[in-house]
Amino acid sequence: MSTSYDFDAVVDRKGTWCVQWDGVADRFGVDGLLPFTISDMDFETAPQVLAALRARLDHGVFGYTDWRQDDFRSAIAHWYETRYGTGLDTGRLVYGPSVLSQLSQLLRMWTDAGDGVVVHTPTYDGFRKAITGLGRELRGVPVGDVEALEGELARADAKVLVLCSPHNPTGRVWTADELAEMAALAGRHGVAVISDEIHADFVHDGYPHVPWTRVGGDGRWAVITSASKAFNFPALTGSYGIIGRASDRAEFLRRMETAEGLASPAVLSLTAHIAAYREGAGWLDAVRAYVAGNLALVAERLNGAFPELGWEPPQAGYLAWIDLRPLGVDDEALQRVLIEREKVAIMPGAVYGAPGFLRLNVGCPRSKVVAGVEALIRAVSVER
Repeated sequence: MSTSYDFDAVVDRKGTWCVQWDGVADRFGVDGLLPFTISDMDFETAPQVLAALRARLDHGVFGYTDWRQDDFRSAIAHWYETRYGTGLDTGRLVYGPSVLSQLSQLLRMWTDAGDGVVVHTPTYDGFRKAITGLGRELRGVPVGDVEALEGELARADAKVLVLCSPHNPTGRVWTADELAEMAALAGRHGVAVISDEIHADFVHDGYPHVPWTRVGGDGRWAVITSASKAFNFPALTGSYGIIGRASDRAEFLRRMETAEGLASPAVLSLTAHIAAYREGAGWLDAVRAYVAGNLALVAERLNGAFPELGWEPPQAGYLAWIDLRPLGVDDEALQRVLIEREKVAIMPGAVYGAPGFLRLNVGCPRSKVVAGVEALIRAVSVER
């Protein structure tokens, strides 16, 4: 199969029940905007994944399915070994329909109503909804502030640290030393750790991802992740987890498979994961390089227009987290210009608890990135 991929090709996603394109009015109040919003990409998934899905469809029978088969579990182990240089005990694996469903189940297991759940700020809005929706108290600490982190973990009713690794929305990749320090703090204060590593496969060159499995030791912890982010197939559903303690794994599976009735996973999700992890590394490296070019373009255009920003691309992912505070722009006024005049949808930082920022999705053909960043520059120029 060719190793040349055309990421410049535009795929029309309109009319496909797509949240980013067809659902833009739900968040921004206007249809027809050019969207740079929800965290999926405008690229087709890897051709290796598509070929595997077509072959599975050709079989024609889609009965109940078991995720506990070696093809799936060994593919995950292969990925961890080849991508992260990390051995994986496949007996620690669990399965869930999504990363957030796993998060909710683990929070039910390890916390009670009113307990404190610690997160880094700015905070992915899915975390906030899951934590507060379960009646737990979300407690934020700024990214990189170790003193504040220990202060929150030391509180008597702090029960879980929800870690985003790499961090969304900032794109921060935690170092091995930082993760080891977090593990030590969590262990010292008896706090469980849930590490969401769904952005891990999209780290950029020079910023290696360190799985929590390397630092978690015998503490109470879980990794929750999926190939769906990096390989762009979230609509297939499906995620997997790695849970440190055998008793916690057993309880998680009991809840998922009996209380939640989720014993049988989506077979196309398993198929896609296996193909991605066994055959998709070359495609992923190519799309990462292309997105890195998109991010470099954003930096060039933004800093050329507004040198005081000094904006630098994130260490991971395709989400440009842009601090506009040095320009003194009013958030609401900027959004009005972006929507009403420029006809683009860009996520405001307030969604993540960070007014003055924007999150611009550049997981798309370069022509769309150019249109988005130029619209942003024009809108900011109007509002300065």
